[in-house]
Amino acid sequence: MTHNLFLFIAAFLACAVEMVEALTIVLAVGVTRGWRSAIIGTATALGALTIVIAALGPALAVLPIDSLRLVVGGVLLIFGLQWLRKAILRASGFKALHDEDAIFTAEQHAAAQAASEVRSGVDWYTFTVSFKGVFLEGLEVAFIVVTFGGAQHNVALAALGAAAAALVVLLVGLVVHRPLSRVPENTMKYAVGVMLTTFGIFWAGEGAGVKWPGSDVSLIALLVFVLAGGASLTSLLRRRHAQLELTGVTA
Repeated sequence: MTHNLFLFIAAFLACAVEMVEALTIVLAVGVTRGWRSAIIGTATALGALTIVIAALGPALAVLPIDSLRLVVGGVLLIFGLQWLRKAILRASGFKALHDEDAIFTAEQHAAAQAASEVRSGVDWYTFTVSFKGVFLEGLEVAFIVVTFGGAQHNVALAALGAAAAALVVLLVGLVVHRPLSRVPENTMKYAVGVMLTTFGIFWAGEGAGVKWPGSDVSLIALLVFVLAGGASLTSLLRRRHAQLELTGVTA
């Protein structure tokens, strides 16, 4: 039960973060150049991502579970620590916060300046930008869905979490017609980084033969450990950043 809950939440948050970024791109070209080609590009990208998940999921399911968890755990640690590192640097002031409004404005400007090339009723600039934005952002989500689901032999649950997030982000985007700049994206990335790191430690340990005390209950203890470590580093770096600002040193 603990595994399944964390699996769904991690897939939901990871997909939500990436889809907010993809939605900003699609909204910008859709508002500026028209929705038909933007929607076609988005739908095509989602179809391609579905094929990726459908092809890789069953392939992972046939691998020995211990070997799979060791490999997946190591990969998730790489992803999780990368997300966590960036979120800590943003929270402490050493890295600029992600500005969806600025990205939206830049994409709108680029779309307005681009030449119009319409073939078969499709604006290929809009189609290409929408497809690339959704597909590239979605690839990371697809990888997380496949690895999470494969390690638990439950790709369907991970895919359900990702699909739920995509639906929520899409519905909100259709309502507001603006980038979701008020979404606490850095907080979501921090949460995803924490969960990926937690699962990475747990599964890599299981794959290496570690018998975790209390089995799945150990996930909660690992989660607390990673959260505490992240909070301590954020606090330490905030103080360091404040000291650098007082001395006039640029971080």
